[in-house]
Order: sequence, then structure tokens, then C-alpha cells
Amino acid sequence: MLRLGDINGNPYIGVYCAASEDYAIVPESIEPKVARDIERTLEVKAISTSIANASIVGSLLAINRHGVMVTNFVERRELAKLPKSLRTGKMEEKLNAAGNNVLANDKAALVHPSASSHTLKLIADVLDVEVAKSSVAGIDTVGSSCIATNKGVICHPRTMEAELRYLKDLFGVPTSLATLNYGTPYLGACAIANSKGAFIGSRSTPIELGKLEDGLGLY
Repeated sequence: MLRLGDINGNPYIGVYCAASEDYAIVPESIEPKVARDIERTLEVKAISTSIANASIVGSLLAINRHGVMVTNFVERRELAKLPKSLRTGKMEEKLNAAGNNVLANDKAALVHPSASSHTLKLIADVLDVEVAKSSVAGIDTVGSSCIATNKGVICHPRTMEAELRYLKDLFGVPTSLATLNYGTPYLGACAIANSKGAFIGSRSTPIELGKLEDGLGLY
């Protein structure tokens, strides 16, 4: 299922929210109706929290079915709100905005090319995935430039063919190019998605929705 929406009037859904096959982590300021829409669209349970006392949860947190990576500025009370069934890990380095710097599904994770070996091992352990580091389309913040699910990866429109092949091999799913929010190339900032649906920024066009639907296998 696809659904258009905003987070408190802002169409950059992925800045404020993150999602896996089972959960959506959303800001405490979210309107209850929007949280319910996300739950129905992705068939998940929505959990509201702040991260590092901020509402930009999607920029600061990366999640898959196995675990959650968060910025090292996260508060203890915020960690306590995350699902107990998931492993948690903190990115203890300068590149600590996990949502911006980690692109993950349930098979693999691609990480900012400057991430440390310690961070790569931690992500592998917490998310239980194969981990690699690289930029995509010349952009180091891979979590903001792409969206990965267990059915597909959609990428910044400047992504090269060789990069698409590499991502297909890494994540084990088809890859394609797209934009959202009326031409925005930073896909991860514009939407959240899993294998069951996508909640997408309201400025996105029908053509963009079609490319997302095809790219993520949401028929």
C-alpha cells in the first residue's frame, strides 16, 4: 500500500520517521491520525519517541527486523521506549546520525565510507547483516540518498549502473532510480517503506509514486 502524508506539515517523512517490517519509530510530536495511517500502510506498530531530545528520529536512527542503531547522543529513557525484542547499538563516533549514514534491509547494510571498523562490526552485530561501506552517486550519507527494503532498493537518480549492480548484489534485491517530493533526489529523507507499503511525502507526483512502487515491488 502507498499513502501520501506529512509529519506536522513537513513532507520529508524519512527525516522524522524510520521503519522496519514490524515497527515504525515516529516522533512524539506526530499527530495521532498520521501515526495510525503509518501503521495501516506499513502493517507495523508505531512507537513514538524522541532521539537525543530531537524529533528528527529518522535521521538519527536506523532499524531492521533484528536491531536498531542510534546516535550516541540518545538518552536512556529514549532507548527504553524502543522495542525490547530488538538489539540496540550506539554509533560512538563523529558520524553518529545513524539514519543518514546507514542504509539497511534485513540482509545487508551500506555505511558512510568514513565509518570506522568498530562501527562496521557493531552494525553487523546489532542488525545481523553483511556490512559494506561506500558512497552512492557521490553522496556519503547513503541512508538519506536511498531507500532499501527486502523487495528493492531505490536510489538517487545520479547513481551509476555499476553502483546499481553492486547494491543489487549486496542487498539481494532489484535496484532502480527514482525521485520523490517533486524531484527531490534524497529518497531516504522523503519516505519510509518496508516490503508491505510506503508512507511518502505529500509533494510526490504520480510518476514518482509509480517508480517507487515498481522499484520496491509494492504491487
